[in-house]
Amino acid sequence: AGILILCLASAAAALDFKYHHTAELEQYLRGVHAAYPSLTHLHSIGRSVEGRDLWVLVLGRFPTHHKIGIPEFKYVANMHGDETVGREILLHLIDFLVTSYGRDPVITRLLNNTRIHIMPTMNPDGFEATKVPDCYYTRGRYNRNGVDLNRNFPDAFENSSARIQPETRAVMDWIKNETFVLSANLHGGALVASYTFDNGNPVTGSLKGYSRSPDDDVFIHLAKTYSSNHASMYKGTGCDNRQTFPEGITNGYSWYQLEGGMQDYNYVWGQCFEITLELSCCKYPPEDQLGKFWRDNKVALIEYIKQVHLGVKGQVTDKNGNPIPNAIVEAKGRPHVCPYRTNEQGEYFLLLLPGTYVINATVPGFKSMLKTVEIPDNTGNFSALKQDFSFPEVSYKISSRVASCPKTPLYQELTRASAAVKPTVHVLALMTIMLAIFK
Repeated sequence: AGILILCLASAAAALDFKYHHTAELEQYLRGVHAAYPSLTHLHSIGRSVEGRDLWVLVLGRFPTHHKIGIPEFKYVANMHGDETVGREILLHLIDFLVTSYGRDPVITRLLNNTRIHIMPTMNPDGFEATKVPDCYYTRGRYNRNGVDLNRNFPDAFENSSARIQPETRAVMDWIKNETFVLSANLHGGALVASYTFDNGNPVTGSLKGYSRSPDDDVFIHLAKTYSSNHASMYKGTGCDNRQTFPEGITNGYSWYQLEGGMQDYNYVWGQCFEITLELSCCKYPPEDQLGKFWRDNKVALIEYIKQVHLGVKGQVTDKNGNPIPNAIVEAKGRPHVCPYRTNEQGEYFLLLLPGTYVINATVPGFKSMLKTVEIPDNTGNFSALKQDFSFPEVSYKISSRVASCPKTPLYQELTRASAAVKPTVHVLALMTIMLAIFK
């Protein structure tokens, strides 16, 4: 048994800086799980068009299931099959996390207080289809059906008749079934951290070339966290003289308009803050450069995960202490057109920068509860501020889930409303429409 464990550990540690095709990637992930069974959970969230598994390795003190109070984080890479750097550095991130646990106090606390989901490839068919690596473009960008997966999600601003692909559907279901709080999507072809919104309309500021979300300050902080901890992204020089990004970040819409993107879908319908990380000027660089890419991104990858502990979290319960799912919990002044709701355990997680906020908890049919909180920077303590809500007049446990937010373009409603009001009352219009959508 001892020899077997030693062999498994050796197999898990034998990770070279090279490109790992499907069989090698699966073998590596299985080896890690076998060597660290109590720290990891390996599962497939679905299959690609050609039937390849979409593997996710979960790491944490409780890897197999959600634990109350522990936030869920995810990294997804290789959404475009020919953008390959993220695929490989996530394998090295896995290696670093499992080998550091119990040895490095920071990594140990991070894994004890965070459930981390890592998907090295969302588009394995596209990766395998890229026979001749190229810095700029290959057909492997798309899935087997020729679809760009980062244009295939429901869009909050535009109607789409595109058929949802198997890979997209798997990720949508994954987001629905987990309480993800923070995420990043790893791409290549530029060097910048891009944040939501990718699409927009006049209400979100598109006429001025910037599409602003209600949590714009948080997104800027998240993007800067990654860029400032990256070896060179923070310099903002981009990949050529024509393209510069101050401090290494950009609003997605300011860079270029994108419909059906995954980061906007996460934010609007998944209650998960996601940014897009462009990690290499060359989409599919020579594998002898992979070691440098890992070293350039290592600190940033860890520091970004820590941001899942920003803000405030807690539970909403009835007078008997039973959790209330689907209660709306949001910070005043930050209404989401898809109101952020508690999960089945009555939990909520709100990413907010340090400061004073009024948190509004609403159970349908009952009077809202308001609590003022002073939020510190708790990322170093690996726990957001805890603020629970108990509704004494609620005496039953709500067992059925309210219908999820509709997949129709929600921000079209805001555009129509904005034409009838002055700019100074846009906030009121946002709140009115949010309530209308909820009803």
